[in-house]
Amino acid sequence: MTVYIKELKQATKSWCIWTAAISFMLLICIFLFPQMKSEMSSVSDVFSNMGSFTVAFGMDKLSFGELMGFYGIECGNVLGIGGGFFAALAGTNILAIEEKEHTAEFLLTHPVSRTLVLTEKLLSVMTQILAMNIVIVGVSLLSAVMIGESFELREFFLLHIAYLILQMEIACICFGISAFIKRGGIGIGLGLALVLYFMNIICNISAQADFLKYVTPYAYSEAGNIISESKLDLRLIGVGVVLAAAGVFIGYFKYNHKDIAC
Repeated sequence: MTVYIKELKQATKSWCIWTAAISFMLLICIFLFPQMKSEMSSVSDVFSNMGSFTVAFGMDKLSFGELMGFYGIECGNVLGIGGGFFAALAGTNILAIEEKEHTAEFLLTHPVSRTLVLTEKLLSVMTQILAMNIVIVGVSLLSAVMIGESFELREFFLLHIAYLILQMEIACICFGISAFIKRGGIGIGLGLALVLYFMNIICNISAQADFLKYVTPYAYSEAGNIISESKLDLRLIGVGVVLAAAGVFIGYFKYNHKDIAC
């Protein structure tokens, strides 16, 4: 597990920054809820009459006056964008960094197979994502207690499970992309996460673009659907798992047959 531990140590600073930033934004959002709660009924009425904008962000299914609804709308965007960006960065950088930093020669001359190196690297990315989500869940629950509110726990955990799967899917797809990159590709990873996010907005607005929900993981992490229906869309998650597996397979295949630039 030498490579696994090395990757975790190397990613510690980045992980701390992203986890602290996302946790802080969630904490601020939750702390603002009591002051805004009394005005939320009128805010909900305004947003419910904004047509496509309301539907695009799932605000037609949630109430700003309830903590779970407020959390799903406001904090859901933080989790989706922030968590997605972190997963994309971690996945894209994990293989490309060896050629970018010219450390591939040192790593691959050791008596370990490329498959083992890939496995430990991928496992380190999954560990970072899981650890970040554990911290975020803890911060959110503690913040709710501090303001004297409580979440609907079933919907709360379903929402976070959906975002965890979303982040792992994006990381796996970017892992596959990383095998093709020689000198880093942070922009590619961030761009992919952003495109997937806007794909979900487009398919929410337009019925003609409904097929996009089978492409973007943001479709199965819609807070409005999860909270209002109290369940996950297992069909869309299944498609996401297939796409993630394809990304991992491509990453393994390409890297095992790649001439590594040292």
